[in-house]
Amino acid sequence: MENVTNVTEAEVEAGGGGGGGDELRQVYEFLVKGVLLGLVSLLGILGNVLTMVILSRPQMRSSINCLLVGLARCDAALLVAAILIFSLPSIAAYTGWLPHYSYYVYPSIARFVYPVGLIAQTGSVYLTLTVTLERYVAVCHPLRARSLCTYGRARIYVVLIVLFSVLYNTPRFFEVERVSDVLPPHNTTVYMVSASALRNHPLYITIYVNWSYLLVMYFVPFLALAVFNCAIYMQVRKANAERQRLSRLQKKEIGLATMLMCVVVVFFMCNILPLVNNVLEAFYGILQDELIATSNLLVAINSSVNFIIYVIFGDKFKRLFLKLFWPKRGGRCCRGGRDSPDATHEESFVSNGRTFSVRQPSGRLPRPPGGRDVKLQLLAPSATPRCVYYPADELKGLDEQC
Repeated sequence: MENVTNVTEAEVEAGGGGGGGDELRQVYEFLVKGVLLGLVSLLGILGNVLTMVILSRPQMRSSINCLLVGLARCDAALLVAAILIFSLPSIAAYTGWLPHYSYYVYPSIARFVYPVGLIAQTGSVYLTLTVTLERYVAVCHPLRARSLCTYGRARIYVVLIVLFSVLYNTPRFFEVERVSDVLPPHNTTVYMVSASALRNHPLYITIYVNWSYLLVMYFVPFLALAVFNCAIYMQVRKANAERQRLSRLQKKEIGLATMLMCVVVVFFMCNILPLVNNVLEAFYGILQDELIATSNLLVAINSSVNFIIYVIFGDKFKRLFLKLFWPKRGGRCCRGGRDSPDATHEESFVSNGRTFSVRQPSGRLPRPPGGRDVKLQLLAPSATPRCVYYPADELKGLDEQC
């Protein structure tokens, strides 16, 4: 929601989300910002909720999954804010529906939903960057990944990013205020949203709204994402050329890195126009309502498509999704001709406090201290192997990481 920043100037001044201008512009904003953005946001909220449900399963506990769950939460919050401050006001302004929302609900909640949307956007951007950093370490520096890419550290990263997002966007809570007005002919008191004195201060606009926003939300993350993804891409190309010599874990790490590079590519594609729009506003003072509406739609699309990427490129994510929400199809999928790549065929048992491997070099089972043979009844592997998304922590099982 890059241009939530502009809502206090473009929409707020229009008295709650639209109106004014020629008919063509009104139709365009109604279709793009009202209908399309609302539909995309609703589908995106559903996709992010499903992502959170799947990646929060106990067998999915891993550092990368923790980051992706945090990303899904930020994206869902961003989409809810987009519906409340963009889609519904635009529909109400064009159709005349929802007058109570336009004149009472929207002016009351905009002061809080607007900064929360920007907090969610900031968190989404920097969680995407953190996911890239995690993959960079795992792919390019695998020995350091054992200590850096842990579930506990991932939780700390999410908390720190949320705190940074809240602190950075705290001034946004003071940019919008509610004002009252009287509508003829019945002298009805209504409320509208207006930019505050802080928002209209030239120094605040120049330093914080324009330069700081461009630097923190675009220049720094874009540059870092470009550098780290180039390094990941070079490593993936090198690994693919030597794929026959890669271990199973290395192949999974490369596959996960490839999937997350797709997430970053979509991020770049959906944020190029918002970047251009902010540059036009910061350096040239150009505000185009059509560009603002299109930019907000692209940001909503970016926050909505990650679930689709996970389903397309994450074979185990798809299998667990089918198993949870389409049991018949998921059962057939998991009972395919091959076992789950993460299923282990090593069995062990405990005797007298010692753990022995069932597989002995001589092909015989070990004898207990008493000298008698031990009759073991090995449990057959389950007909439905574990559906896990991506490999796990490199030292702890190697088969639970997303």
